[in-house]
Parts: sequence; C-alpha cells; structure tokens
Amino acid sequence: MSEALENMAGSLARNVVPSMWSSKAYPSLKPLAAWVKDLCLRVAFMQEWAAQGIPKVFWISGFYFPQAFLTGALQNYARKHVIAIDTIAYAFE
Repeated sequence: MSEALENMAGSLARNVVPSMWSSKAYPSLKPLAAWVKDLCLRVAFMQEWAAQGIPKVFWISGFYFPQAFLTGALQNYARKHVIAIDTIAYAFE
C-alpha cells in the first residue's frame, strides 16, 4: 500500500477527513462522519436545483463559495435593471 493510502486509512480509522479530500473540498472542522453527511446534503441540494429549477429559498451555507453566489445575484439584478453593479449592495437590519 502506498504512503498516501496509508495516510488515508489512518484518517478514516480516526474519523478524520483525509487530507487528500479536504484539500479539494470546502473548509470544515467536522469529523469524518458529520462531514460525509454534510457533503451528501450539499449534493442533494444541488441535484434538486438541477432537476427542479431555481429554488425559492437557497441554503447559503451549502455553497462551496457563498460569496460568488451572492455576487452573481447582484450581477443578475444589475443586468436586469441596467445599472452598475457597484451602485447596489445588500442591506441588513
């Protein structure tokens, strides 16, 4: 068995996300079992979106990079209303 596989097996035995996976994934401090469950929920969200069309409500923390989604929403709004994107922003109360 290669060193990479030994490291992966050790991580799995300790219920830790293998570094080979975490280096390609979203940041998370969850143990392996919770991380896999979270990943499955994220995949299901994306599959439902692809199958059913744009959802009415978005699970923001389910995105790999939420900032890109929020910026994209601003871009779509700016294009639709023919205004400069730097003139609009999100506001919270």
